[in-house]
This record gives sequence, structure tokens and C-alpha cells, in this order.
Amino acid sequence: MSKKIVVTGIGASSPLGGTASESWEALLAGESGVRTIEADWVEKYDLPVSFAGQARVQPAEVLERPVAKRLDPSSQFALVAAKEAFADAGSPEIPAERLGVDWATGIGGIWSLLDAWDTLREKGPRRVMPLTVPMLMPNAPSAAISMHFTARAFARTVASACASSTESIANAYEHLQLGLADIVIAGGSEAAIHPVTLASFSSMQALSRRNDSPETASRPYNTDRDGFVMGEGAAALVLETEEHALARGAKIYAEIAGGGVTADSYHITANDPEGHGAIRAMKLALSQAGAHPEDVTHINAHATSTPVGDINEYTALLGVFGDRAREIPVSATKAATGHLLGGTGALEALFSVLAVHNRVAPPTINLVDQDPEIPLMVSSEPQQLADGPQLAISNSFGFGGHNAVVAIRSYDA
Repeated sequence: MSKKIVVTGIGASSPLGGTASESWEALLAGESGVRTIEADWVEKYDLPVSFAGQARVQPAEVLERPVAKRLDPSSQFALVAAKEAFADAGSPEIPAERLGVDWATGIGGIWSLLDAWDTLREKGPRRVMPLTVPMLMPNAPSAAISMHFTARAFARTVASACASSTESIANAYEHLQLGLADIVIAGGSEAAIHPVTLASFSSMQALSRRNDSPETASRPYNTDRDGFVMGEGAAALVLETEEHALARGAKIYAEIAGGGVTADSYHITANDPEGHGAIRAMKLALSQAGAHPEDVTHINAHATSTPVGDINEYTALLGVFGDRAREIPVSATKAATGHLLGGTGALEALFSVLAVHNRVAPPTINLVDQDPEIPLMVSSEPQQLADGPQLAISNSFGFGGHNAVVAIRSYDA
């Protein structure tokens, strides 16, 4: 018998705010978290892109200094978001063997890795920090969360590019269904706003180059969109079975009703233009939720603001919803946050949880001239959702052909 999996805690550190509530309020207010990078390395390396969605509050400002020094920024963000989410869930008392972690990152500790390489070249091997490898490894964020909360059921890591943290939430849903834990901290983090990644994505011609107007650079669905904007941060959800949550008197935001994970097996960077894998992922999420396409009331789209990617996702939406795809309120929240790579799915799932909980679809900023080839119901203002039960899907698609979708249902006790 399928169990109902619910969200009892949320946490975030994003370009819009240092907490989940701050990020949500700024999103609804139509703010942008994208700004010019104030770092000397932008000019030093003559980077063609000089802006990004840097976190509004850097995690080293929040964590105790000895803790922060032992963690790469990707792990710092993870710990900040997880601590907020667990406290929001009421800091539940739970046996260590029944608490699990499903976490994700797309790139991992790139700052630790490349800083150590610079140290090795300039100062020699004796000056490389002993903790370099534990700081750079992709599983470091999940390990940091696990050790902080003494979570011994499992501490798993997903690395599937921009689909990573949506996949981690789908995994947490399944792990709770299987009874492997009573509570799971799920989410993702990324701290990859680095000269190397900006240079590489720029060479790929994947990034917007609106250096003169960073806050309007990420513009999903606009006719003149010219690429995505790098972002950083983390988001965490505390998930548990409804039975467990009710037994301890927890507040419940929403239900994670299902997940779908597929692969395109098409191209290392481009998604399948016909959207076969994305369509299957959405259908799998709805199937696990025991729902049908006509039940969906809101979509948080992947919508990175790339010329081809936005159209390809629209093609996939048509493959699931048909003409009704044009009648469902859609939010493209990367317009405000930039693209957090491995952390983006968790942040957008969090926004979707709050959307169905508050019955409002967040706005899509910077939409001035909507592409007529993508006639979705997208608004530059918050859209009130209809009365009655809500069902949202949150889409994530990543390099390597990874597709991940979670279905999120409003909760009525």
C-alpha cells in the first residue's frame, strides 16, 4: 500500500534571500537575485560574463567559523539550508538509524579543488590542505548534513547535473515508501560561480551576456532570450510519512505525491528536441501520484532562458498535456534566481510546495515580449490558483540527458 509522503520543513539560501521565507517573499515581489560580480577575478581573466545569481547571504556569514573552514561552499550552503529546514520541522527527535539524507550537487567542491591546484603550483605540495579531498568530493554536502544531525539510515548523493536535486527528492520519496527511514532531509546545493565554469559556459555560448543589465538577463520565454544565468545556493525539504508526521503533531506544507526520473540517451549537453525523456518523466511522476494530466493546476518549468531549451520543454509539455498546456499557470523562477545547477531543482520544488500551500503561482519576471512559439500561461505577476485541490509538477533537465520531475499536491488533513 502506498504511503503519503509529506513536507514538514523547508530551508533555503538563495540569490533572493538567506532563508526560505525571505526567498519566497522576494520571488512574489518580483525581485531579481542577479547582479554584477564584485570580484577582482572577473577583470583579471577578462571574462565575457561579469554577473551571476550570487547568494544574498554567504553561508560563511551564518555558520560558525571552525565549521565553515572545514567545508567547501557547496557544503556550507547545504548545511545552512538543512539546519533551517530541520528547525522548521520542529527539530524532531528520531533514532539516528531512522533519519536519512538524500542530497545532490551537480559539480561539487570546485572552489576547494581549484584553490588547492593553485596552491600546489604556486607554493608546493606541503602547503595543500589535508582536508582538500574531503572538501571537494561530491558527497561532502550529504556527509556534512548526516554528521551534523547524526543521520545514520543513509547519506546518499545524486550528481545528475541540473536534474540532481529534483532526483534526490524523487529518491527520498521512494526511500520513505520502502520504509528505509522515517524522516529524510532532501535537497541540493551548488557553489560553482567560478572563473572556470563561467569561462566554459561562455565558450559554449550557453550564458546570457547582458553585462549592462544583469537583473534582466534571465528572461525565459522572451523572444530575445540569449542564455542562462549562473546561480548558487541550496534548498532543503524535510520529508516523512504522513503517519509519522501526524503522530508527532508536525505542521504539513504539502505532499510529495510522486517522482519520475528518465534519461534521453541523446546528447551530452542538448536535450532531446522531441522531448521523449521529459514526457516520460512527467508521466511517471503523475502515475506515481495516482493523477492524470488534467489534474495538474501549476507547473514550475525548467525554463533556463536558452533559445532552444525553452522551446524543447514546451514541446514536451504539449506531449503530456496537449492543448491544455496553454491553460495551466506556469512559473519560470530562474528568471529571478538564475540557474543553481545541482541546487536548482530543490529550490524550485520548495517554491512549488509553497505555491500549492498558498495557492499562488509565483511570477516570471523579465517577460516583456513572450515568444509566440511558446504560448504558455505565464504571468509577470503572482497568479492566484483556483479553489480546490492543487497539483503541481516541478521539472528539471540536465546535461547528460537527465530528466527528473516531482509531483507536489496540496495537503488537507
